[in-house]
Amino acid sequence: MAQKPISRSQKPLAKTKPQKPVTARRPPRKRGAKRPAPSSQPILFLSLEVLALMVSGLIGTISVLGRAAGWFGGTDLTQSLLPFAGTVLILGILSSLFLAGWLLYRRKIKGWTANGPALSALVFFILSMVYAGFPGFQSDLSRLRGLVGGAEQAGRDSIAHQVYAAYRRANHEDLALILTRVKPYEAEIQAAAAHFKVDPEVLVGIGVAESSFLPRDSKDGGRGLFQITAVPQRITKEVARLLSIEKPDPQTSRDNIYLAAATFQHYLVEMKGDLFLGLLAYNIGPRNGGLASIMAQYGARDFFTIQPYLKDLPRDYPIRVLSAALAYRLLRHEGGLPPYQEGENAKAIQALGIPGLDVW
Repeated sequence: MAQKPISRSQKPLAKTKPQKPVTARRPPRKRGAKRPAPSSQPILFLSLEVLALMVSGLIGTISVLGRAAGWFGGTDLTQSLLPFAGTVLILGILSSLFLAGWLLYRRKIKGWTANGPALSALVFFILSMVYAGFPGFQSDLSRLRGLVGGAEQAGRDSIAHQVYAAYRRANHEDLALILTRVKPYEAEIQAAAAHFKVDPEVLVGIGVAESSFLPRDSKDGGRGLFQITAVPQRITKEVARLLSIEKPDPQTSRDNIYLAAATFQHYLVEMKGDLFLGLLAYNIGPRNGGLASIMAQYGARDFFTIQPYLKDLPRDYPIRVLSAALAYRLLRHEGGLPPYQEGENAKAIQALGIPGLDVW
């Protein structure tokens, strides 16, 4: 069948372009309008993750180095120094491998849940803190302190063992009886210690060593619970202002306690925070110019170098004070005074720590 010719007036239909789907346009943002603040939640969880891993890593590092210090203690090059240095090198390599593995792990677990890495790090943190409470970790920490602290830490350890030995030798029945007398004065001791920022348990130890908590006047001029003698005028004024009285009376238990706390704090500051020297200075008092003058005379710089010159002075006073403070802590925590030499008591007592010398 023949097709009809297309006339010039008839034009072929133009091809139409496919129409794009119409989408709703976002209204233009007004000038000066603030953009919505980004959520702080991801930053918070990332900070939590980093902090938890850092604390866990520090606890692990302390434990490994402390254990290595116990294994390789000494000065021999091949048996001590090189093995310890090798332990440090291996620890660094293992830490790098752990960090690389953690980055791979967090990428994978983040695909399952956004907060997965932070929660996993929190688990590490909890396990590390539980481990840090074990006596084994405390021993590692003590050994590392000895390694880093050198002669100073060795001296502190020596004093600590003298305190434990004094506690072991003490008559526990008599000591427990003395400590029962502390009860009526505990509230004032806690308040005075808090105000003057001294350890209340050490303050109790001073009271035990000075008067056995039987207020009295002594032949050498000591008065009351803490055997107050010559108190610097500045301390007397400070205590009077604190207690809102004209002048503190050492025969009044409250005044005596506050004068003792202020005096102990005064000597601690004078001895630059050295607990042993502060206790010794408290006991010596202002006679012969006080401990500071005696140390300057002999060129002594610490508790250990001053001891040979204390022939006529009670060099064992700090040991007696801290031994009584340890007994007071044990009585409060354990309900009694366990014999140091029986069973595992020595380890448990050392883990509890000495007031003013706490290991943690």
